Amino acid sequence: MKRGYIVSTRLLTPEEKTNVQVTTNFNVKELEFYDTVPPELVANATKLLQNLQIIRDFIGKPVKIISGYRSEARNKAVGGKNKSLHLQAAAADIQITGMIAKDIHSKIEELIKQKKLYNGGLGLYVKSNFVHYDVRDNGPARWNGD
Repeated sequence: MKRGYIVSTRLLTPEEKTNVQVTTNFNVKELEFYDTVPPELVANATKLLQNLQIIRDFIGKPVKIISGYRSEARNKAVGGKNKSLHLQAAAADIQITGMIAKDIHSKIEELIKQKKLYNGGLGLYVKSNFVHYDVRDNGPARWNGD
């Protein structure tokens, strides 16, 4: 055993799992606004947050998650699509202080082109000033939302 590491055989509770720090700047709780990420979706949330950390590090500014995980009821209430990746804890709508959505979108596209960021879904919402980013498994997708 390495010095300074504590090894525990106790399983984490569902609440503890969502409070685990995934990256330097993100933990699963940051995807939770109205609903708790179910334990079976924590792996999706982890993949998403690891990619959001890449965006944050590249831009050098905090990434604000304005919508993360949604339960089916919450997704329906906000008019989300039936197969929204928010339902799988694999999507986030983001903003970055001092940047417009077009610039954030452009930086993400640059990271994807350089193969530094997962090539998932990327939606541009100019009027609402946010970008949707997700880590879908079924290939890349691009759209303009408003």
